[in-house]
Amino acid sequence: MGDDKVVKVALIGNPNTGKTSLFNQLTGLKQKVGNYPGITVEKKQGICKLNDTSKAEITDLPGTYSINPTSLDETLVLDTLLNSTSESFPDVVVVVVEIENIKRNLLLFTQLKDLNIPTILVINMIDQMNRKGINIDVNQLEESLHTKIVLASARKKIGIQELKTAILSYKNLDTTPVSNITDRIDKEYFTHLKKAFPEFPLYKSWLLITQNTEFDFLDANQKALVLKFREDLGCIKKYQHKETILRYQIINEVLKDSFIVDKSKASDLRGVLDRVLTHKIFGYVIFALILLFIFQGIFDWATYPMDLIDESFASLSSWLETVLPPGTFTSLIAEGIIPGIGGVVIFIPQIAILFTFISILEETGYMSRVVFLMDKIMRKFGMSGKSVIPLISGTACAIPAIMASRNIGNWKERLITILVIPFTTCSARLPVYAILIALIIPNQKVLGILNLQGLTMMALYLLGFTAAIFSAVLLNNVLKIEKKTLFVIEMPNYKIPSIKNIFYEVVEKTKAFIFGAGKIILAISIILWFLASNGPSTFKNAEQFITSKDENKNLSESALQKKVAAYKLENSYIGYMGKTIEPVIKPMGYDWKIGIAVISSFAAREVFVGALATIYNVDSDSENSGSIKKRMAAEINPDTGKKRFDFPTGVSLLLFYAFAMQCIGTLAIVKRETNSWKWPILQLVGMGILAYITATLAFNIFS
Repeated sequence: MGDDKVVKVALIGNPNTGKTSLFNQLTGLKQKVGNYPGITVEKKQGICKLNDTSKAEITDLPGTYSINPTSLDETLVLDTLLNSTSESFPDVVVVVVEIENIKRNLLLFTQLKDLNIPTILVINMIDQMNRKGINIDVNQLEESLHTKIVLASARKKIGIQELKTAILSYKNLDTTPVSNITDRIDKEYFTHLKKAFPEFPLYKSWLLITQNTEFDFLDANQKALVLKFREDLGCIKKYQHKETILRYQIINEVLKDSFIVDKSKASDLRGVLDRVLTHKIFGYVIFALILLFIFQGIFDWATYPMDLIDESFASLSSWLETVLPPGTFTSLIAEGIIPGIGGVVIFIPQIAILFTFISILEETGYMSRVVFLMDKIMRKFGMSGKSVIPLISGTACAIPAIMASRNIGNWKERLITILVIPFTTCSARLPVYAILIALIIPNQKVLGILNLQGLTMMALYLLGFTAAIFSAVLLNNVLKIEKKTLFVIEMPNYKIPSIKNIFYEVVEKTKAFIFGAGKIILAISIILWFLASNGPSTFKNAEQFITSKDENKNLSESALQKKVAAYKLENSYIGYMGKTIEPVIKPMGYDWKIGIAVISSFAAREVFVGALATIYNVDSDSENSGSIKKRMAAEINPDTGKKRFDFPTGVSLLLFYAFAMQCIGTLAIVKRETNSWKWPILQLVGMGILAYITATLAFNIFS
């Protein structure tokens, strides 16, 4: 193999087989995440060093149970393996199966073998063989399946080097199908199919005519032949059903002597745990306690690093104002860029803690139990259990959560799920919630152990989920689209979480927050700084106007400069903009400064804190500048003489951000997924009206 050769490897398997863990072991941090051309399904790729002179490009394809797709994710797997002219066509396919569910996992493997692509079978989680009472005759299994088998445990790094060696030798792999299954279905029919497409492997031709897809890599003559074969739909459906039965018969025969399970030697607690965690009463109680623990951790453990970051950026901003020469550049750095960056970095501890907990729940296998548990509820509201996965994913970010709804086959259920996902509390709301809760909710214990701020955070998460459920009920009754689908979910084995997988997941998600939201926040901070630092003639003559007033002649220099700063801000471009919208937002309890932050946060919810950080830094003199939390706490409402961020205003803001669609990115992805502006506009208007009414009522009730 040449030194410049990069082996293209497709990693394929059923969900919950440990495929992602294996991908992480092979590629480490040499990964990148992007979208496949023309669609929003994510793909993970990474580089794996095979030896001193060779490496592989590993593509982690979406999990699928069969080569016959039922969702867009699974269609992607089929397209990748059929288009041999594509740059992404693999040199070798690595199929990952899980030791305890090998029979079901091998259905996909036998289908892939029929495509005549070099294939390696990885039997994962072999560290559980003794505990499950399993014994494998590898040599006999390799002979029966005509493949190279690697026994592995991705979590314990077993078999990784052997797999790399097998990938290096992919040209020597046996591409013989497991069994000549087409002859057993209908020899005459498939002989005719072979003559129609002599340039393709027979099973590839079969897949071309069975899928309701227009394959771009076919020429006009091939497309015409495909359409002609598809006319006999009844025959195709009958043969597909027969194929599945025959494949399982072959798998049973292969495993009969080479894969032995002795239950008497097994020591498994899975059944006991499942009975408790999916119990119709205790299951929900346990899930609620886990959520409560997570939100307690978000506040209790993140407080100190957040305060440190907050104070550090405030000190850095003040220090730069003293060491750099006065002027526009210094003002931009100290009052625009530094507060903007601080508005992003301060929330890294909470974001990291949240993603750590979510990753642990997924790694242990508990998240699938939650999906199963919640399916019983979701069915009543026009959604299926499959909707729970996007809704739970929405606690991280609505954009990938909406993309994850593609695994829902029924359009009505998928559309309802897409429309209600933005109600679930995403990580973008976390910075807003965190600082407002810290301002209006005392940091004290309830019953001696529970943090009141953590309880408030949990209540907001529950409020968002409840709003999603009620919206789903409304949409289910309004949308006149019939058809129900079955819900099937696999319960994976319980596993000890992989620290490496959790680390990669947290790093990836935190980076997405920093560089995704961070770019928006920083850009808007600079724009806001410019608008707040410039203005018409009243702004430019502020110092002259303030010092000329008799009431200010006896003020100290510090007090005088503070008045000048306040007057300049109020008469800046941003001040005029804020005063224009103030009559609209005043019923909610907001002044023009809060209004500017709210409007700015339509780009991304997190911008709210960064915008206020920028505005208050411009508003302050260097001697009195402090952390954003201190500046917000010290802000006074001139009409009442009380704190601007008092309890009524804080509750109003919390409820506004709980319901408002404050994310341009989410609107764009909804348009892309529904192929219409109708639905995102409905979301924007509907959620906006609900947020405005709720926030207004809350402010007036608590005032």
